[in-house]
Amino acid sequence: MGSGQVTDWQGRNVTVAGLGVSGVPAAKVLHGLGAQVTVVNDGDDERARAQAAELTALGVTVRLGDGDTLPEGTDLIVTAPGWRPDKPLFTAAERAGVPVWGDVELAWRLRGPDAAPWLAVTGTNGKTTTVRMLAAILEAAGLRTAAVGNIGVSLLDAVLGDEKYDVLAVELSSYQLHWAPSLRAHSAVVLNLAPDHLDWHGSMEAYAADKGRVYEGNRVACVYNVADKATEDLVRAADVEEGCRAVGFTLGAPAPSQLGVVDGILVDRAFVENRQRAAQELAEVSDIDPPVPHNVANALAAAALARAFGVPAKAVRDGLRAFTPDAHRIAHVADVDGVAYIDDSKATNTHAAEASLAAYESVVWIAGGLAKGAVFDELVGGAAARLRGAVLIGADRALIREALARHAPEVPVVDLDRTDTGAMLQAVQEAKRLARPGDTVLLAPACASMDMFTNYNKRGDAFAEAVRELGAGA
Repeated sequence: MGSGQVTDWQGRNVTVAGLGVSGVPAAKVLHGLGAQVTVVNDGDDERARAQAAELTALGVTVRLGDGDTLPEGTDLIVTAPGWRPDKPLFTAAERAGVPVWGDVELAWRLRGPDAAPWLAVTGTNGKTTTVRMLAAILEAAGLRTAAVGNIGVSLLDAVLGDEKYDVLAVELSSYQLHWAPSLRAHSAVVLNLAPDHLDWHGSMEAYAADKGRVYEGNRVACVYNVADKATEDLVRAADVEEGCRAVGFTLGAPAPSQLGVVDGILVDRAFVENRQRAAQELAEVSDIDPPVPHNVANALAAAALARAFGVPAKAVRDGLRAFTPDAHRIAHVADVDGVAYIDDSKATNTHAAEASLAAYESVVWIAGGLAKGAVFDELVGGAAARLRGAVLIGADRALIREALARHAPEVPVVDLDRTDTGAMLQAVQEAKRLARPGDTVLLAPACASMDMFTNYNKRGDAFAEAVRELGAGA
């Protein structure tokens, strides 16, 4: 199967690797197109059996409990994005010369001749917020659009559904990009790069290379983060279409071919007639919710992609004003006794927590959980001057405690050795004890949540509930 569109699926033997949110829709779509579909899945639990029964009723073959063996006669594998490249299934496919696509690649190949162009967003942190900001700006310009990919509408639904879009705002993970070799976006951004998912990719170099795939074949703009040279390096390495430009975004004053900030105004010096001398005002920093530095950076990236698509300045302002952030992303919960309580439970890695901590002057930091191999010295060293105190929770809190002892020995630390449902309430109470009027109590765990909570949403909910209880007793 080459790199072009595939028009005849009749009788092709396609193996779908993995059930779940991407595998089941992919199997249904391929079966509907006439392919002979076999689904292989590692797990054989109750949920998998229910999904298997649904697919079997349609005429799809499902093999549970064996995701490693390549079914005989397979022409193509379509994999769930999270399946690691070193799985025996893929080794066998490589030996047999069988191509492997992800769900993003499948969606890209199934687009019709008049398909909407893609504006693509990737990066270690900020993807979902940026894509939703971008969609809000595109909508404000009167364009038919959707936030798709890792969020919102599934990509397969977007390209195969009855809804006709003018342009799609597409969130892409490093996993998805790894399995999407022929994707060619209209314009794309890598927001930032920090170590993440290295157990899956094998190295930082491999992780960065997969992120950098988003720039391949861009037509109009490769948008990069001026403060993160690694993103600009990826643009330089990309093979793009003739005339595609590198466009930077910065929290400082922009140079030509950049978007930036001047006196509280978001300014465009990239998509204007005379970018050496002219600049276009887009919006005010105060139009962004919340107007903290890393969120302003997200807004600039979204604005750059929208401007690359020809959106007028007024739509940038209107879209940013209309945008409301998702829960648990630097969400202001309440003020109690002159102290602000902020829920950034979504800060599940050190890079996200670093951005969150940098947004506030004096912080009592609630942190900890599952570290997933992270080290905290750089994070703590950078934030030490802002820390009023720290309250540590979760399985790997000792790693943060040790980093605090090394880099912020004067900061008072409360170490909570409990994982029951009351732990978050105690953490918030201890944070209140450490805080002074004007401080911010910040839940930015820098860790995953699964040691104590189902997910980061539940962790954030527990924090918000504890703060409300605090306020009720104030």
